[in-house]
Amino acid sequence: MILHQFFVHLKTQTDMSALKPGDPAPPVNAVDQNGEKITLEEFKGKKLVLYFYPKDQTPGCTAEACDLRDHYEQFLKQGYEIIGVSGDSQESHLKFISKNNLPFRLISDVDKKVMQDYGAWGEKKMYGKSYMGTLRKTFVISEEGIIERIIDNVDTKKHSQQIFSDLSY
Repeated sequence: MILHQFFVHLKTQTDMSALKPGDPAPPVNAVDQNGEKITLEEFKGKKLVLYFYPKDQTPGCTAEACDLRDHYEQFLKQGYEIIGVSGDSQESHLKFISKNNLPFRLISDVDKKVMQDYGAWGEKKMYGKSYMGTLRKTFVISEEGIIERIIDNVDTKKHSQQIFSDLSY
């Protein structure tokens, strides 16, 4: 019972501090697929699409990454850079990038820090069972590091269109 109350309290605390448009984007201090440090600071002055996905090489995640890849030039023309985040290892990311010719960096968030900071780690349900996992979310961040949009209901096959229509482009 005490453990249940703790989780209810934790969920309530998390819900109260949920990110919303207009909030400063939480700092990012992680490594990409090559082990290179990646921070939000390096994107000051640029717009950023930061997307969270559950797992490399799975059908939905591959569809989402390939859709973003196929529209990458459009994003660049609009001044956006793209970064993907999952809990996969650097090696897994390298294979995912190579197999799918992805032109953007992927953060290896094995300790779930970035996911937790962005509210992209939480309870999921499958086949009637609850478990903790990566929540598929996308954050559009301004040149000043402010969250402009949050997309919670990601359409993996049309994610680029979803982002652009949400931005009125």
